Order: sequence, then C-alpha cells, then structure tokens
Amino acid sequence: MNREMKIGLLETMLKIRKAELQLAVMFKNGKIPSGAHLYEGEEAIAAGVCANLRTDDQITSTHRGHGHCIAKGMEPRRMMAEVCAKSTGCCSGKGGTMHMFDPSIGVMGTIGIVGGGMPIATGLGLAAKLQGTDRVAVSFFGDGASNNGAFHESLNMASLWKLPVIYVCENNQFATSVSVKRSTPIEDISVRAIGYGMSGVTVDGNKVDETYAAAADAVARARRGDGPTLIECKTYRIRGHFEGDDAIYRSKEEVQAARERDPIEYWKNVLLGDGTISEQDFIDLNEKIEQLIAQAAQFADESSYPTPEDALKLCGGNPSLLVK
Repeated sequence: MNREMKIGLLETMLKIRKAELQLAVMFKNGKIPSGAHLYEGEEAIAAGVCANLRTDDQITSTHRGHGHCIAKGMEPRRMMAEVCAKSTGCCSGKGGTMHMFDPSIGVMGTIGIVGGGMPIATGLGLAAKLQGTDRVAVSFFGDGASNNGAFHESLNMASLWKLPVIYVCENNQFATSVSVKRSTPIEDISVRAIGYGMSGVTVDGNKVDETYAAAADAVARARRGDGPTLIECKTYRIRGHFEGDDAIYRSKEEVQAARERDPIEYWKNVLLGDGTISEQDFIDLNEKIEQLIAQAAQFADESSYPTPEDALKLCGGNPSLLVK
C-alpha cells in the first residue's frame, strides 16, 4: 500500500466520522425529517472495501449507509442534503437517508429492508457476467441480515454461477437491540461460506488495513471469474440503533471499551509510527475535513425542499441516475 493510499484511507474515514457527527447535531436540531442511523465506529469497513473499487463497480447498502456512499465517492454535501430531504440531494430529496441512490458512481441504493441489498447485488453481479465485463458488485449488510433467507439464497446463487459479488457482513454486534450472541449460534459468520463452496474470511473491522487487504483479495478473485467472497468485518456499533435510542440493552462500560478501539485512532497511529504522516499533517487534514463537512452542512441547510412539480422530474435532473 503506497503513501497516497494510506492517507486516502485516513481521509475517507475522517470524512465519514465528521459527517456522521454533524448529522447527529442536525438531527437534534430538527433538520432531518426522518430517523437517522449513524455509522460512527465502523468507518474502516466502508473505507477499506471501497478503496479497492472502481467508479463502475457497484454497491448496495443498508439503513446505515451514509459512510458507504461517501467511501464510494458521493460528495458529502449531496449526501447530507438528501438526508435532510432537500432538492440538492443525490435523489433530489425524494429518497432520504434510507434510499440514497447514484448509479453514476455505482451507489445502487441504501436499502432499509434488512438483507434487501443482497439479492440486488447478486443481480448486479449476474448482469456484469452476462455483459462480459470485469465489474464487481458489493453488498454491505449487518450481522442480523445473515440470519434471513435473502442471505442464504444470494450466496447459494452467486456461488453456483460464480458471480463477481462480494458480501460484506458488518458485524457490529447488534441487530437493533439483539446481541449477535443471542441471535447467531456460531462465532464467525464467515464460516457460513463453507456451506456454499465459496471463500469466506473474518477480519478485524476496526483495522482498515485488514479490511482493505481482504477486499483486495476478494475483488481480484471476482475480476478473475473465480466467484464470490463472504467477508465478515467484526466491529462495534458505537451509537444506538437510531438517534434517540437509549440503548439500555448494553452497558456504558461496553460502549466505552469499544470507543477505545477507535478505527481512526488506530490508523492514525499506524501512519505516525511508520512516518507516513506527522502530527502536523494530521492536524492539517483534520481541519480540511472539518471545513468540508461544515460547508456541506451549510449547503444542506440552505438548500430548498423539493416542490410538488419536482415529483415529475428525474432525480437530481441527471439522466445518468436512471437505471438502464
């Protein structure tokens, strides 16, 4: 991994973290006319996986999808405007936080239905194979989704047809309020790949270098035509399931212990230790990202809501946003 990539991973994680913290403030101030499911503490997964993808590679996401969108190349201001239901958002304010969509950069939807993105990603992988391209599809989903039918049907079909799909399980230890220990009888969700004759691996999802390396291997396999991969990234959901969730189903000590395994601090210390960046470099990068997110929040706040007439217009006024 070269210096540019190392710094790029840090920058992506900082963008996601600061955007999410800003959205938390905006939610409290009544700027978001819906719920909000934030990604704080899981940034290394989106950053590490998407750093291996091209613009034409495609992803499906979840109700907790802001970070995936940013990591795949969506401008923070367009993401934040969409979350605030403004006309300048990626879907002209028609989708909101759980329905963000931009095929021009390969974002094929943040999807509120648990496990709903996996069959779509499987179909995208089939399309890529039938079209004779080396494009890959990635489906992000949580540990809870690994227990529903869409997971098993998708893996079975993808393995049977050797589709270029990567299934990324973000095991953040909770499906809403249910601990993975109470819902799943195995230690590593990745072992379920064995039953479908496909590659499976578990990594520390708080270490972006591990996530990046696992995704690099999976992408290479997919592009060669060697079929799908299941990657389990073990992490922790720092915030409640949604903003306003009091999270009484877990202890404060547990959350604090998870905060001490912060993925951004880990990667910052790695880069400081190997001489990739200095303390001043980090300060400068941090300030640049803070300014970017502040400007994005202002853009979202000052943008207008869509009008009734906008219902008949293309999302964003951009024909590329239509599925072809």
